[in-house]
Amino acid sequence: MRALATLTARQRRVVVLRHLVGLTEREVADDLGVSVGTVKSTASRGLAQLRSVLGAAAEPTARTDGSPS
Repeated sequence: MRALATLTARQRRVVVLRHLVGLTEREVADDLGVSVGTVKSTASRGLAQLRSVLGAAAEPTARTDGSPS
């Protein structure tokens, strides 16, 4: 939920409708009143943001004594 909160409202809606609800790009475009291309680019940017946020959260923290994590 915290990762989704980092997205813009439109990105969040597109990602949720496409990947959690399972709507097609056309269905999402119709729901939002935008083009299919806008859905594709918005989804791409939103997923990249999620990968970045979730990837950063999954990185091990460095130990201060110099030994590997």
